[in-house]
Amino acid sequence: MGDWLQRRLKLNRLSLPPQMRFVELLTGFFVPGLAVYLRGPWTLGLAALGVSAALFSVYVIWLGHGAANLAFGMLMSLHCTGFVYYCSPSMAQAGFQRRLFFTIMVLVAMMGLLYWPSRNLVQEHWLTPLRINNQVVVVQRIFAVSNIQRGDWIAYSLKEYSEGEAHNGGAVWFHGGTGLGPVLAIAGDHVSFSAGSYSVNGVNHLSFPHMPQAGEWIVPEKHWFIWPNLAISGHGNVSEGAIDGALLQLADVAPDQYFGQPLHHWFWRQQKLP
Repeated sequence: MGDWLQRRLKLNRLSLPPQMRFVELLTGFFVPGLAVYLRGPWTLGLAALGVSAALFSVYVIWLGHGAANLAFGMLMSLHCTGFVYYCSPSMAQAGFQRRLFFTIMVLVAMMGLLYWPSRNLVQEHWLTPLRINNQVVVVQRIFAVSNIQRGDWIAYSLKEYSEGEAHNGGAVWFHGGTGLGPVLAIAGDHVSFSAGSYSVNGVNHLSFPHMPQAGEWIVPEKHWFIWPNLAISGHGNVSEGAIDGALLQLADVAPDQYFGQPLHHWFWRQQKLP
């Protein structure tokens, strides 16, 4: 495979020192710690592979926490250092500035071609850590929207919202962000509100904060009813009805707002949902 790639990419025209091979150069660039093992000694290489595996495990297990960010940076640094160490025969006659420039270029290449694209691919399509109410919740992105039922927790985007005029003392603003909550009703369900309670298809439940005290609503097609859990601050003469009405509009969640579904457990840790 390595010889074939060399011919296809015309890399066989490049001259490498006898201590270096193209296949080793390629695999060492993509596998953290492997370049040290290939250069030797093997004890140092095994240590590099073990530390790389440990750092990767810390990053995955503590995804979204400060420890994961630290492990991610250390893994990238170790990977870059090991690859530069493997390339040391080609830099034997190079001066300090050239060595420094080569190391910086390797680090930039690994960040741009390997680490950042891989992290973005995982977080945009498979798993994303969200910080909500000062805690991290890992959300899976591959759950089918059509399978969402009442009682399921989902993460969704909260759009910016404003209503009223500030100079009249009745303005309500909501900042955009990400919400997390249980689906209280699905498309076609009949929701009615009363003092201290709400009902879904005739089944009563205790009201959430700032729910309307009266009224009825039918959840639109392909939408969900999720009551937002928000920190509210303000001043001036804003009526309770204005806040309740604004929250009711935010509770109507469309499919394009869907972000993912939180996992109940992440490894041995039970995820605490707000």
